[in-house]
Amino acid sequence: MNEVTVTSERYAIGLARAFGGAIIFGLPLLMTMEMWSLGFSMGRGRLLLLMGFTLAVLVGLSYFSGFEKTFSLKEDAMDAFAAFGVGVITSAVLLVVLAVITFDMSWGDIVGRVALQSVPASIGAMLGRKQLGDEQDMDAEEERKREAGYGGELFLMLAGALFLAFNMAPTEEMILIAFQMTPWHALALGVLSLGLLHVFVYSIGFSGQENRPEGGTFLSTFLHFTLAGYGVALLVSLYVLWSFGRTDGVSVAEIANMLVVLGFPASLGAATARLVV
Repeated sequence: MNEVTVTSERYAIGLARAFGGAIIFGLPLLMTMEMWSLGFSMGRGRLLLLMGFTLAVLVGLSYFSGFEKTFSLKEDAMDAFAAFGVGVITSAVLLVVLAVITFDMSWGDIVGRVALQSVPASIGAMLGRKQLGDEQDMDAEEERKREAGYGGELFLMLAGALFLAFNMAPTEEMILIAFQMTPWHALALGVLSLGLLHVFVYSIGFSGQENRPEGGTFLSTFLHFTLAGYGVALLVSLYVLWSFGRTDGVSVAEIANMLVVLGFPASLGAATARLVV
C-alpha cells in the first residue's frame, strides 16, 4: 500500500470519527427547544460573527486535534472547513429526522437553525479524533500541547470554555438562576469557580492535567494560569451571552450575575480542556 493510499485512508477514518463526534457532542443542543427558537430569532449579523469565531477556534483546534497531523496554517484551515462542513451536514440531517425542520418552513428559518446547530456539532467533529482516536493520535496531540507554550494553554482553555458555555447559554434555567441570585451568591459562585478551576488543573491528578511550572510558586501559578483562565472563561461567557441576545436591555447587575452563572460551567470547561480537547 503506497503512502498516498495510507494517507487517504487515515483521513477517511478521521472524517468518520468527525461525524461520530458531531453526533455525540452536538446531540444535546440538537434536542434543545431554546436552540430551535434562537435559530429563527437570532440576529443574522451575530450569527455570522459567531460562525466566523467558531471557524477561527476550529483552525486552532486542528493544530492540536485535527483529522490528521497538520504541518501548515493552510492545512489547519482546510481541516477547520471540513469540520464545519461535517457539522452542517450532521445538523441538517438530524434536524430533519427529528422533525425540527420541515419543508414548509421559510428558508431563513431552516438556514438559521442549521447554522446555529452547526457550531457545537463542528466543534464535536473536530474533537472526534481526540475522543475516538487511537494511541498514536493521542501521543502526537500531547506532544504538540507540550510545545504550545503559555499562549497555547490559554487557547485550549478558551476552547474548553466555549464548548461548555455554548451548551448552557441558550437555556432559560441559566437566566432563572441568575435572577434568583443575590450578590453574595454570585461572589460565592465566583470563588467556587476559581477554586475548582485551580484544583482540577493542578491538584487532582486527572489524565492530561497540568503540572505546576518548574520553579513556580502557588501565587504565580494562580495568577498566570488559574486567574487568567477564569478571565478567559468570563470573556467567552460574555460573548456567548451577547450572541444570543441575553444582554440586550438588561441591567449591568443582571449581566454580572448571568456572567458569573455561565462562567461556572465555562471555567470547568477551561479547567478540563486537556481532557476534552
